[in-house]
Amino acid sequence: MAAVRKVFLVILCAILLFGLPQMLSVAAGTSSEASSWSSARRDATGLSPSPETHKEAIIQIFGARTWGWRGNFAIHTWISMKRKDADNYDRYEVIGWRARNGGNALVHSRSAPDNHWFGNTPEVLAVVEGPEAEKLIDRIEASIESYPHKYEYRVWPGPNSNSFIAHIGREVPELELDLPPTAIGKDFISGSHLLGNAVSGRGMQFSLLGLGGFTLSPVEGVEVHLLGLTLGLDIDDFALKIPGFGRLEPFSEQNELP
Repeated sequence: MAAVRKVFLVILCAILLFGLPQMLSVAAGTSSEASSWSSARRDATGLSPSPETHKEAIIQIFGARTWGWRGNFAIHTWISMKRKDADNYDRYEVIGWRARNGGNALVHSRSAPDNHWFGNTPEVLAVVEGPEAEKLIDRIEASIESYPHKYEYRVWPGPNSNSFIAHIGREVPELELDLPPTAIGKDFISGSHLLGNAVSGRGMQFSLLGLGGFTLSPVEGVEVHLLGLTLGLDIDDFALKIPGFGRLEPFSEQNELP
């Protein structure tokens, strides 16, 4: 009976720590309010500077809540970048439906680099500009080419769009990419490896195919992963990481009461 009681307590703690925040996020309704995906906003947001006025190289990684009920759980991420004096951005992302029947899920386009994602406004998750960005673009393109899951896609636990962007982060640590807990699939390590670099490329991660594990990193802090959900503490920025809501920074200006 003692062993059963311990197992019950462990399950209860997991539900409280991981499940309760996620359920509260669903109740709060964090997804798009658009009534139809076909009519949801896809126009540019203005988060990316125009190539006509911004001649320097720039790299931006975006994340936006996904369409429909899944937006209460997860975001979709992509990378847009522009070389010095280029007339357009190159945008790379993984889109699930393209992998059906053996298709290539990796999409390269020169459309709006910063558009709304089916009604949801994106957030800039990482940005590098100027000469440093120019130096990194070749390496990023090499990491995109080396992504081993171009013809695979699983909404959960990966590989998906967030697994792809996490792969780039691991290969190019200069981005210092710290994906939020809502980037479900980020903990699936490319090649289905159990051990690898943290998403930021700094520190280490153990992942059981994205279903469970942990991360120790000077960028991400300490994270525990369970069934694709993340609970953690970013010690450097003193931010809490919880399922559904993402990053909570109690002492940042954006969270201060008026």
